Amino acid sequence: MAAIAPGNDDGVIDYEIIELLFFAYRDFISDPDAILERRGFGRAHHRVVHFVDREPGMTVADLLETLKITKQSLARVLKQLIDSGYIHQVAGPEDRRQRKLYTTREGKAFAHALAEPQSRRIAAALAKTGPGARETVKRFLGGMKTGSDTSGTDR
Repeated sequence: MAAIAPGNDDGVIDYEIIELLFFAYRDFISDPDAILERRGFGRAHHRVVHFVDREPGMTVADLLETLKITKQSLARVLKQLIDSGYIHQVAGPEDRRQRKLYTTREGKAFAHALAEPQSRRIAAALAKTGPGARETVKRFLGGMKTGSDTSGTDR
């Protein structure tokens, strides 16, 4: 078995960081998961509501690209969110086939309710980490994204 290494500069698998990421993700999603479950939704609904709320007017094509999922995967989730009154779609001004997505008042409240406990968790962790931690974490997480720069600012 490979040794646990503080980093992977020597080519050894960094099980410590891998496990910390697993546990951090588990805990990071635990509060939203409970809220979603009460409404009969799952993590896919969370991702859709989050990105539509953060980018009002994004198209279905934009959302598919952001989430890296198929149209078929998105269709059921988006229909449930529209039918539940959290998202509404509007035909594009130039191309009526284009669908622009917006959260409703209820959708904005739902997105906020899901993000608020995550934001609290992030703030608490950053407070324990020290000055400059937010920028370092953004660079680290940005670097973890496939095809991203290291600034952590692209989506």
